[in-house]
Amino acid sequence: MCFRRKQTIQTDWKRNSKEYLKELQKFLDIADNIKEEELKREIINQMLRCDNVLTQFAEQWFAGQK
Repeated sequence: MCFRRKQTIQTDWKRNSKEYLKELQKFLDIADNIKEEELKREIINQMLRCDNVLTQFAEQWFAGQK
């Protein structure tokens, strides 16, 4: 959990989302089929950076809704 503006924000919502986990696994399965290791690593790393930005945005939005 994070503490912002004296509010507790639940940060494990992604681990509890079956849809998110299904889509993440689907992405990783597809990425696993990429033969070139450097390209595979770059694609996965970029997706994780994008996911992190979206997660931060969503958690800030959730905090504003309370």
